[in-house]
Amino acid sequence: MVLSLVVLAALALLAGAWFLHRRGGPRKQVVLMVVLAAIAFANVAIWIVPTPDGRVPAEQVTD
Repeated sequence: MVLSLVVLAALALLAGAWFLHRRGGPRKQVVLMVVLAAIAFANVAIWIVPTPDGRVPAEQVTD
């Protein structure tokens, strides 16, 4: 569930960056939003991409 929320937040960041860019907002803020979204997507990929032995790190977490 947490990974889903991170993906939704990253998509919201990208959408917000696009709208801010279209309205002529500060370029630095737009770039930082895109960078943060890329970092969020990279973190999700780390957790869901299988390792060479075929195991997914997200499935190895215990409560």
